[in-house]
Amino acid sequence: MLKNTLTYFVLLFNLIQCLLTEINGVSPIPAFKPTLRHLHAATVIDDKLYILSGMDDTIGGIVGGTQFFYLNVSAPFNTQMPLYWHDLTSKNIVPPQIGVTAVKGGADNNTLILYGGRNLTNIESKALVYAYDTQGNSWNIPTISGENHIKRRSLTAVVDYQGKVYLFGGKLLEFDSFVNDMITLDTINFRWGKGSSTNAPSSRVNYGATLLPNQNIIYIGGGNSLNESLPLDEVFIYDTNNNNWSTKKTSGLIPSNRYGLTAVLGLDGEQVIVYGGLGNKNIIINPEESLYTLNINTFEWSIPKITGNIPSCRYMHRANVIGNYMVATFGVGYNITEGDILLLDISDKNEFKWTTTFYPPPPTSAPAPAPAPPSTPSKNKSVVIGLATGFSLLCAFTVGMFFLYKRNKNRKVKVNTLHIPNGKLDNQSGQKTVETTNKVDNHDEEVKQV
Repeated sequence: MLKNTLTYFVLLFNLIQCLLTEINGVSPIPAFKPTLRHLHAATVIDDKLYILSGMDDTIGGIVGGTQFFYLNVSAPFNTQMPLYWHDLTSKNIVPPQIGVTAVKGGADNNTLILYGGRNLTNIESKALVYAYDTQGNSWNIPTISGENHIKRRSLTAVVDYQGKVYLFGGKLLEFDSFVNDMITLDTINFRWGKGSSTNAPSSRVNYGATLLPNQNIIYIGGGNSLNESLPLDEVFIYDTNNNNWSTKKTSGLIPSNRYGLTAVLGLDGEQVIVYGGLGNKNIIINPEESLYTLNINTFEWSIPKITGNIPSCRYMHRANVIGNYMVATFGVGYNITEGDILLLDISDKNEFKWTTTFYPPPPTSAPAPAPAPPSTPSKNKSVVIGLATGFSLLCAFTVGMFFLYKRNKNRKVKVNTLHIPNGKLDNQSGQKTVETTNKVDNHDEEVKQV
């Protein structure tokens, strides 16, 4: 009985999954193979890794990429197998650009905010910001109040917990010059602001930056206007609460100069993981020296213990922390046999592991979102149908299992229960007479009706 029940449950679960997948228009078949790229944008929102823009390396690196796509990271995958990329290019209104930067923001924290970049077509886009609604699957150019700014590229956007984006440095497109000022963007009210430039780092592009637990932002390395890689013997801290800069000297195994690197916060919140980059005079960095960690309490560099097959060193890539992994996407300098995605398991701070298999984190209970404004029935039609279908099937399954259980129980009663009419014994056998009831037959009928 238990074995059959589990079988029915698995079949029903698969049926619900298939129905919901079909209703919501999600295909399990790989949609397409993205082109190689670098200087692109990679942003994680909910359970999707969105990628767009960047230099298209399949045709000599002279055209900005027009593809817009995402990877569902709520399911396991292997980087050596065809990845289930989902193509959104038909919805894209962003011109082909390089050196863009993107974050997650907006009132509900589910909007992809894309800033800057250089358009490689003849007509340069004047829009500084594009916003993609991941719920409505649509782009728009938001109206932003406050002082307007000159478009810039090759910087790293960092967003805080209040949806405020910090944009430091970069290269001005209009004057072809490097800058070291700080501008901000409130992605909830869409208002420009300006941060302090006092004691700021020198002008730079393609640096590493990430938000620390204390709401400070750390800036590491990069390249200057002389096409030189900058040293990592010092890092720069921007205090978002007090709007000021400070410089920290580093120690330990200090990495060589590099730009086009990435920096992410480790899962323990006590170290920054720096990966990749290109050395001074465009020297390719050895794979064994491509990964470092910086203790944010002591500002000491070290090379972590690493297992697995060390990949080639990439630069101009992007890196995001998803679950237990640092996920590096695309870039320059790698063998395509390694796959477009690199996975570094950082769950054990004492031993990182390069791997090819991704396992999503278990679901966690999240606080209830703020009430959303009423939406039109057409917008939520697929969601309502999907939920109704799943709920109906689940109810049918539950009722069915209840009656199967009752039928099994009453069959047992049928065999073991003796009914004695008038309290008499059978004259021939001396055994009590057994009569069955119609109770089991009635339950069988009820199960058929369900």
